[in-house]
Amino acid sequence: MKDILFRYKSIIAVLSGIIVCLLISNYIAYSKLSTNQLKSKITLDVDTLEVIKDTSIVDTTSKKNATIVLVIDDFGYRNDSVSDGFLDLNIPITCAIIPGHLQSRKFAQKAFAAGKEVIIHMPMESSLNTPGEDEYKIKSGMTSEEVEWRIREVLKEMPEAIGMNNHQGSKATTNGKVMSVLGSVLKANNKFFIDSRTTSKTVAEEIMRSIGVPTIRRHVFLDNDDSKDKISERIDEVARLAQKQGIAVAIGHAKPNTLKAIKDALPKLLADGYQFEFASNVVK
Repeated sequence: MKDILFRYKSIIAVLSGIIVCLLISNYIAYSKLSTNQLKSKITLDVDTLEVIKDTSIVDTTSKKNATIVLVIDDFGYRNDSVSDGFLDLNIPITCAIIPGHLQSRKFAQKAFAAGKEVIIHMPMESSLNTPGEDEYKIKSGMTSEEVEWRIREVLKEMPEAIGMNNHQGSKATTNGKVMSVLGSVLKANNKFFIDSRTTSKTVAEEIMRSIGVPTIRRHVFLDNDDSKDKISERIDEVARLAQKQGIAVAIGHAKPNTLKAIKDALPKLLADGYQFEFASNVVK
């Protein structure tokens, strides 16, 4: 009887030991699984936070570092409330003044006194043979001496000017010889150049860079369509482009709707962190 009881107790003890071992083993396995799942969850949360954080920084930084350059062409035709309205804007404006008109000299002085940047809006030959400014216009058939003389005369007429862009010029800016002569005179006089890109075939920017003239290109025309709504759409496009590539150069004209659209857009652009610069601060 004692032997049977002893054997029964032994079997119970062995079974109990096996059960305990199984329980311990399962607990350890479960603990390891829970720990791994927890690590995975933490890693996921950190990665998610990192992405959200990075996205926020990129968005904010891109706007704060987004620079818009506003070049307003065709000053010189007028000297009135519209032209004064551009001078009253509390942001840097680069004023491109056509030489030889009744208001050209007076407005150059006024813009300079208002703290705006003055450049020459140099008449250049168009493929459409448009009339006007013939005594100033740079043409592809001119000799180097003629081109030089006209540029030097304009620089003397408008001493406030620190740079130049082209007025029209869809033919002249495709002529490598003319652009080389122009670039040489600008370099000798420490002036910069903005390629208005009135044609996709322009070589002006490329040649200016090769000569060593500080240069930048126009990215957006604001007012090819003169409706205020369309101009506003183009301003939005400039803002998107500036955010994407850091700098965007917009060219508009001294027109009432262009002034209104810019004035309406400015408060939000400034509140969003966009910066405005003179062209001279961004040319390369």
